[in-house]
Amino acid sequence: MKNLAINGGPRAIEGVLPSFRDTTGRTFGKAESDYLREVMESGRLSFLTGPKTAAFERRWAETYGVKHAVAAANGTAALHTAVVYLNPEPGDEIILSPITDAGTVIPILSQLAIPVFADVDPLTQNMAPASIERNITPRTRAIIVTHVYGHPADMDAILSLARKHKLFIIEDCAQAHLATYKGRLCGTIGDIGCFSFQQSKHMTTGDGGMVISNDDGRFGRGLRHCSDKGWPRERGGRDHLFLAPNYHMTELQAAVGLGQLEQLDSFVTNRVCAADRLTELLADIEVQPVLPLNDTKGVYFFYSFRLDPGKLTAPVADIIKALVAEGIDGFIGYPGPIPLYRYPVVRDHKTFGNSGLPFTLVGARRDDFNSALCPEAEKACRETVCMWWNDRFEERHLQQMAEAIGKVVSAYRA
Repeated sequence: MKNLAINGGPRAIEGVLPSFRDTTGRTFGKAESDYLREVMESGRLSFLTGPKTAAFERRWAETYGVKHAVAAANGTAALHTAVVYLNPEPGDEIILSPITDAGTVIPILSQLAIPVFADVDPLTQNMAPASIERNITPRTRAIIVTHVYGHPADMDAILSLARKHKLFIIEDCAQAHLATYKGRLCGTIGDIGCFSFQQSKHMTTGDGGMVISNDDGRFGRGLRHCSDKGWPRERGGRDHLFLAPNYHMTELQAAVGLGQLEQLDSFVTNRVCAADRLTELLADIEVQPVLPLNDTKGVYFFYSFRLDPGKLTAPVADIIKALVAEGIDGFIGYPGPIPLYRYPVVRDHKTFGNSGLPFTLVGARRDDFNSALCPEAEKACRETVCMWWNDRFEERHLQQMAEAIGKVVSAYRA
């Protein structure tokens, strides 16, 4: 224990690891600068007057082989656009994972729908199809499938449930750029795919998002109108057909996105190769990496592994502190040490004033969010170490990470 950095010993990691927070872990090139300069010199910073947003949408659609791509202000906005398109009735239910960002539940609540949390598979931490099925009721309208950590969910089983119960599938691919399930790109398997380009993602525009689909108009609404105030601009003049937010992407974001998209393949390849190498280095250490399913390509938004509390002399929270002291850039659990439903916005119905809507709607489903609603998710949040990942790690960084993890786990072994 004296050797641990947290107790004054030497750090396993020299200096600071490359980070998504700056150019040590983010790659920007001449293309981004050139496209940004074109926008600034043109003076056309809005999608209404400039060509970059439309070009970014077109190239993203080509990358994914879909008919429609709509740029949005961020990943939450992309998901909200998809839920606006679905047009649920107040009190309708949408199933989601408890291991996801708040940006997945905010669109559901914003449309006065009820979030219903399905438990997760203990190995992948994606939603377990059996739990999804147990939570389907006559009021269920959709499933939002988060491909958590960049690893595809069990889409065959989820698609089978959706067909059986006539449910809409929204794929949350915020962490899953270019991930594939049995050869198919995640985001093209369900009805709609949603992406985030926030600073930490595989490619970034600072903030930004994208919605893709081969579907348009199914619920009496145009997909593009759902992020543009319900405004059918293609008709000319001004009109607002239904209540919808304003989630435009700027030309500046799109300019960076165009340059980043040109490098996305290499970004993803570098992340995956580094993750595979770290898995090799951890083979003899008592940790359980969260790995993608067979016949899928996971793309490692985080590198995550589980610890067995029964084999440790201290809580996992203390292990995290020791790892951080060694230089590891990580934290406990995702979205944190508790599942999403235990945060006040859901647990305490902190939504619209003091109304508690949509949870207080007459006849609405009422789950006890103070309970261990999803036991596997509760355990995963307490036992998982999530390490921030990027495409700039070198062999020396991976060796030092493995040394740090081995050093700490060995010191706290029961």
